[in-house]
Amino acid sequence: MTEEILIAGFGGQGVLSMGKIMAYSGVMEDMEVSWMPSYGPEMRGGTANVIVILSSDRISSPIVRHFDTAIILNQQSLDKFESAIKPGGVLIYDGNGITRHPERKDITIFRVDASEEAAKMNMSKVFNMIVLGGFMKVRPIIKNESVIKGLKKSLPVRYHNMIPVNEQALLRGEEIIYEVRKAE
Repeated sequence: MTEEILIAGFGGQGVLSMGKIMAYSGVMEDMEVSWMPSYGPEMRGGTANVIVILSSDRISSPIVRHFDTAIILNQQSLDKFESAIKPGGVLIYDGNGITRHPERKDITIFRVDASEEAAKMNMSKVFNMIVLGGFMKVRPIIKNESVIKGLKKSLPVRYHNMIPVNEQALLRGEEIIYEVRKAE
């Protein structure tokens, strides 16, 4: 099993931390893991993406050009990376700010309205965990308990009181993700 994942969006959306939590979760499950972030010089509002590879075998290179799964969190990333998903792959996107929806017919497309849900929860900081919960339902590669351990590892101790809210967000993401189109 090897899953090559791209997560792309704006800085401040939790793109890199979502990737890091995925990577930690893979380590907790004895997988081979690669985490390769890429971001512009801007902190918030600039582009950010991360490539995460989770594998039961050794990973030969962290550099990937085509992905099994892409998690897209803004229009610029959708425009840039929709074509980089392997035929038969999966695209998960948040509908907030998307003006041109995914068009490919050879991939399965899911939508998770995490921005809207985080606003309803009055917790914008759990946006990325809602998205991650959706991913975990669609691609059950990592387990919920591993993600919680990954959160404990990646969050500073002063934020450990937020772990129950993050766990609730993961479960909410699993509930609200829906399939837009199945690959033809």
